[in-house]
Amino acid sequence: MADTTVYRASTTAPVNIAVVKYWGKRDAKLNLPTNSSISVTLSQADLRTLTTASCSTIFTSDSLTLNGEDSDISGARTQACFRELRARRAALEEKDASLPKLAALPLKIVSENNFPTAAGLASSAAGFAALVQAIANLYQLPDSPSELSKFARQGSGSACRSLFGGYVAWRMGEKEDGSDSLADLVAPASHWPSMRALILVASAAKKGVSSSSGMQQTVASSGLFQERIKTIVPANMDLMEDAIKNHDFEKFAEVTMRDSNSFHACCADTYPPIYYMNDTSRAAVRAVEAINAKAGKTIAAYTFDAGPNCVVYYLDENKDAVLGGFADALKAVSGFEQGAVAAVAGVIDETVTSILQEGVTRVIMTGVGEGPQKTEEFLVDADGTTSKR
Repeated sequence: MADTTVYRASTTAPVNIAVVKYWGKRDAKLNLPTNSSISVTLSQADLRTLTTASCSTIFTSDSLTLNGEDSDISGARTQACFRELRARRAALEEKDASLPKLAALPLKIVSENNFPTAAGLASSAAGFAALVQAIANLYQLPDSPSELSKFARQGSGSACRSLFGGYVAWRMGEKEDGSDSLADLVAPASHWPSMRALILVASAAKKGVSSSSGMQQTVASSGLFQERIKTIVPANMDLMEDAIKNHDFEKFAEVTMRDSNSFHACCADTYPPIYYMNDTSRAAVRAVEAINAKAGKTIAAYTFDAGPNCVVYYLDENKDAVLGGFADALKAVSGFEQGAVAAVAGVIDETVTSILQEGVTRVIMTGVGEGPQKTEEFLVDADGTTSKR
């Protein structure tokens, strides 16, 4: 009688927000970057993807469901992840004949985000990290997070950094086959646990220019970009790693803001230009500048990925000054914890306050967190059906 067992494994994976940005590919097929990058992994209590990977003879073909909707799996990126992970499982099965032959079975992947997809909140990073980790768990692969990061990278470049918690570097590598382009740990979350992030969601809509398309345009046409990858990013990598290791927030903040500015300057220098930031984004920059001026030192740092949402990094010890400075502008916005701090009046001018009040649709208050976590919460039932939630 045929084995109709439904094999399952679930994991959660986090969002990461880069403080030294990845932008540009030296090999689009393998998703190899033109520069290294560093990110902070954010808490999964606030931002995470939950993914169940399952396989069985009862499934007729590979499938992927994201947030309740069927997703196309024919793309090269998803297929690359499936192919690499299946090959790893097949190698295990060849060495041990007692193992069930999972590599040949159709995969059913069901995934859910607790945040907007394709809105500049690194949804693809968490999504592909969760997909790779869940399949690796399903296949019981012995690979380290760094090894798995090479597979996640092929799905979404920044996904490789979401295989770790804390403070993570993606080393660009030099080899043509991409074997040395992987993520590694700069420092665990426990090294600097007081890092906090205030995310101002300026738009939950799908962005007009995708990251992949934007990167290709920038690499092809921006003169500033060459200076960025040759000089600016290597220097920022060294400065950022030093700042993290020495708990130097002022250096961390300056590098974070300068690198974000450099990235968006390259986008503006692209022909035709790409503008991910909007009026709300620029108002957030002015707000951070005002908060730092009021404090007489740098206690907050803004950064923007390929989208209008502002991520403000700060330390827990400075939450009263940072959150208090934003309070008048954000007190009516969903997600802002009004009882957390007392408003500090007059820090942000009326014009900036008005723009933020109108433009920020949601606030996420979070902090540094851990990497992927195995869970017994399944999105596929034992009989192979998708769980009703």
